[in-house]
Amino acid sequence: MSALLEVDSVSRAFGGLVALDGCSLRVEEGKVAGLIGPNGSGKTTLFNVVTGYVRPDAGKVRLDGVDVTGASPARVFGLGLGRTFQLTRIFARLSVLENMLVATQRREGWLRSVVKGQSSPAERARAMELLEFVGLERLARSPAGILSYGQRKLLELAYVLVADPVIILLDEPAGGVNPSLINMIADRIRALNAEGKTFLVVEHNMEFVMNLCDQVTVMSQGTVIVSGTPDVIRKDARVLDAYLGGSDEDDLADVVAGDGSEVGHGVAGG
Repeated sequence: MSALLEVDSVSRAFGGLVALDGCSLRVEEGKVAGLIGPNGSGKTTLFNVVTGYVRPDAGKVRLDGVDVTGASPARVFGLGLGRTFQLTRIFARLSVLENMLVATQRREGWLRSVVKGQSSPAERARAMELLEFVGLERLARSPAGILSYGQRKLLELAYVLVADPVIILLDEPAGGVNPSLINMIADRIRALNAEGKTFLVVEHNMEFVMNLCDQVTVMSQGTVIVSGTPDVIRKDARVLDAYLGGSDEDDLADVVAGDGSEVGHGVAGG
């Protein structure tokens, strides 16, 4: 299987703080990959480098073989990389449907024509199709501001899907979401993956990651310490050392099994 996304020896410092130190990872086409690590491990910075929001000091990023190192977010998006954010970015005063219609066109000033109802029937049909896919069609005419946090996550996923990206980066899709909506988000990711979509998921909910992802990469102190299947990650003592500074195998099982403990569900941030 070919690598759709390649990060090769990327480094980034902010003043005297080294956020990324020779970080490398590969996401194979058609896979759901997870990216985990304790607070301050560099996950968010790596996401921002890949999506063009932060320029690396060294290293390369390739998307489907194309060098996108230091490219603008707009160029990276145009090449087929879609992204959600840890804090959802929606237009709270627009309806759920209008949010989707904004996503169908990104020409300057087009937001005004969305509000005036000047979108095409095909655009509206596609928007409603995606809202149905994420279970929000009944709220299409409601202001997006009334949505729960989990529903906002689903709307943002639908928003990204409008552009039909080849790979989707999800930033903590389960963070702050109730269990029923977490299950729905996971089901939607699985359904999209079955259709061939590739994902890279940054997440602190270990149960979510271990049950969803084909491959999991673990970061600590700005670099990758191990990458492998969930079974490999569960048995690797370096993961325990990164999270807890070293302990016993029972603690490692609690960290990566998602047993509902504070450790299992409390690791967040970049």
